[in-house]
This record gives sequence, C-alpha cells and structure tokens, in this order.
Amino acid sequence: MDRSNVLTLVKCIKTQNKNGEFITEELPKNVYCNVRSVNVNEWNAGGQNGYNPQYVITMFEPDYEGEEICVLNGVRYSVYRTYHGRNDMIDLYVELKAGTK
Repeated sequence: MDRSNVLTLVKCIKTQNKNGEFITEELPKNVYCNVRSVNVNEWNAGGQNGYNPQYVITMFEPDYEGEEICVLNGVRYSVYRTYHGRNDMIDLYVELKAGTK
C-alpha cells in the first residue's frame, strides 16, 4: 500500500485556567497514510445518517490515538468512524463538518 500522503492528526486537550474558563489546546501530529475516496455505498449510508463522507484514510493503527480532527492538504476533516483492519492498519472515515475549521 502506498503511504505517501501526510495527514495531520489533531488532538484537542481541554484545560481550565485560573478564571474557570475552559481552553482548548490543539496538539498536531503528522503521520503517513493512504487516501482514497469513499465508495458509493458509504457515501449513501453516511448521507442517510447525517454525515458528509469524503475520504477513507488508511494508516498505521499505533499512530492513531482517538483524534477526532485531522488535516489533509490544508483542509480540516472530522473523523466520524474507524475500522480496524489487518496488519496493524486502521481506516479513518472522514467528513467535512461545520465547526472543524
């Protein structure tokens, strides 16, 4: 499998400051991956469930730590589901979503 694309996984850490306000800090991490379009069945099923499926991103599973936001080619996506595959690989199903920019 070709893993020549670079994906930035964004971990969001929420902390509370001394004034009691919650602050979200983003910790980006770059990983190598393979990117492909979703198939028509995934696109239809996602649309029926309120998602806007864009890509399936395959990467090395130990690199993934449950991040819900990722950046691919400068565009922010939301991870709406994952699939644990063979050989320590994981598929991230991502969508364009309001509020991830």
